[in-house]
Amino acid sequence: MDLERVQTTLKQFVRDWSKEGASERNTCYQPIIDEVLKNFSPEHCEPDKIQVLVPGSGLGRLAFEIASKGYSCQGNEFSLFMLIASHFVLNKCNQKEMYSLYPWIHQVENNLTPQHQMQMISFPDVNPSELLRPSAANFTMAAGDFLEIYTKAEEWDCVATCFFIDCANNIVDFIDKIHYILKPGGLWINLGPLLYHYSNIPGEFSIEPAYSTVREVIAGVGFEMEKEETNLKTTYGQNPNSMLQYEYNSVFFVCRKVKLET
Repeated sequence: MDLERVQTTLKQFVRDWSKEGASERNTCYQPIIDEVLKNFSPEHCEPDKIQVLVPGSGLGRLAFEIASKGYSCQGNEFSLFMLIASHFVLNKCNQKEMYSLYPWIHQVENNLTPQHQMQMISFPDVNPSELLRPSAANFTMAAGDFLEIYTKAEEWDCVATCFFIDCANNIVDFIDKIHYILKPGGLWINLGPLLYHYSNIPGEFSIEPAYSTVREVIAGVGFEMEKEETNLKTTYGQNPNSMLQYEYNSVFFVCRKVKLET
C-alpha cells in the first residue's frame, strides 16, 4: 500500500512540477485560475485581501499559481506523502530543474520501448522561491483532514477544488463544509470527475451519487450555479508514452454562495 502511494507521489511530481506535466496543468488548473482572475480581478479588488482555499492541494502547484498572482492562498492536504513532497519542492528547491526522477520505472506494461519506461523528468520547472518572494506571506499550506481543521464559518472568499470532491466518503459532507466556510457571496470553483475513491475499499463507508444528484445537493445547501461545463477531457498523472491512456470526462463548474436577505 505504501509503495503505491510513493508511486502516486512520483507521478504527482510530473503533473505539478515538470515541463512534461504542463499539458495536464493547462487543462485542469488553468480554467480554475482564469475564474479566480475573472471574479476577483486585480482591477477591482486587492488580491492580497482575497482569501482562497485549495483543499486536496497535492504537491501544491495550483495553490502556488494562485498565490503567485498575488492572492492570499492556502493549500490543504491530508496525505503525509504529498505533504512531505510539497514541502520539499516549495521550501528546498531554489532553482529550476534541480532534481531528477524516473516516474514510470515501475510501469512494466504498455511500453513501446524500454526507453519510455526509463524516461527521466526534472523538477521543478520553475523556481518556487523566486516566483513567490514578492507574496510569500500570502501563501501557506495546512496539513490535516479538510472536514476537521476548517471550523470557522464564512472565512473564505473562494474555495477551489480540483480532482477533490470525490475523495470523500460522503460527498455531501464536503459540499456542506465548503458552503459553511465560504463568505456570503463567496465562490466555489470545481473541476474533476466522480471517481469516488472509497467505493471499492472493503470496510469503508461510501456513497456514490450521480452528478445530477450532486448538482441538486449543491443547489439545496445554498449555492447558485453560474457556470457549468461537462465532458471536459482531462487526465491525471498520465504517462504520455504509455500504450494505455485514461481520460476523464470531467465536470467544471463555478457556483456562488447565496447571500441571505436580512
